[in-house]
Amino acid sequence: MNMPPATKADKKATVDAAAWMFNIVTSVGIIMVNKALMATYGFSFATTLTGLHFATTTLMTIVLKWMGYIQASHLPVSELLRFILFANFSIVGMNVSLMWNSVGFYQIAKLSMIPVSCFLEVVLDKMRYSRDTKLSIGLVLLGVAVCTVTDVSVNAKGFIAAFVAVWSTALQQYYVHYLQRKYSLGSFNLLGHTAPGQATSLLLFGPFVDYWLTNKRVDAYEYSLISVMLVILSCTIAVGTNLSQFICIGRFTAVSFQVIGHMKTILVLILGFLFFGKEGLNLHVILGMIIAVAGMVWYGNASSKPGGKERRIPAIPINKSQKTDGLSESTEIDGKV
Repeated sequence: MNMPPATKADKKATVDAAAWMFNIVTSVGIIMVNKALMATYGFSFATTLTGLHFATTTLMTIVLKWMGYIQASHLPVSELLRFILFANFSIVGMNVSLMWNSVGFYQIAKLSMIPVSCFLEVVLDKMRYSRDTKLSIGLVLLGVAVCTVTDVSVNAKGFIAAFVAVWSTALQQYYVHYLQRKYSLGSFNLLGHTAPGQATSLLLFGPFVDYWLTNKRVDAYEYSLISVMLVILSCTIAVGTNLSQFICIGRFTAVSFQVIGHMKTILVLILGFLFFGKEGLNLHVILGMIIAVAGMVWYGNASSKPGGKERRIPAIPINKSQKTDGLSESTEIDGKV
């Protein structure tokens, strides 16, 4: 019996699911590798490591350009610098926030990225959310808070660090979607523009930021074969993480990326209990996981319905100089990944 040909909607759903799976697998993988690298081998230079991640990603984009998978595209320097500023403040802000705040308040700050991203979409994109979409987002926040937030204490400088981290991260993720729409850039193209600048800036200033945060010098670290291999593995996985983030935000929005992205939080908790001991695994953590997953399923259903999440104004006009076939070609490449 012949199978009916797949519809365009079916193909899109398949690619969407593959994009999410790609992001979840690479994100959870890099977190587990970095946890082993930092907790077991004492490599605490997170900012410098992120610079190495983007340097590896830059090499990947150069190879893809050479192979013809990335077409020539244009991104104004002002937009590029703004994006790099938001992205680097996000990285440094998160590291500083983790150092200056309790783990509980750090998790609350991360959860607040969803309402901040919603605010940006409502104000800048005139996005409108249905009641069910809002309630599902609230349920996800509740579930993740139940299973991750423990001790909560806050101080002035910690609050400022968290505020900068949350807003810069939300702006960076919003900007990924904004730039791809406005300039018809695919994920590969946008990475090709942004990764070199981020790699250069983070490798130049990262060691100084890490020394300020840890009072340790990256050049004085006692490297071993295993720690070097873990750094290489982390950088390799980071290529997929960076690319999949751009693919997911480009195909969806920053809010959807944040909401469904909390599945990574749940998986990291589960894998942490499996590989690093079951301390902290109790009934309220399991309950929080169940609530969060239920909220994600509800959000996916609610936001996909007519009126669940829609713009009240036409989409951002596409830059005519980029309009041609750049976006469709890049989208096809993203789908093949």
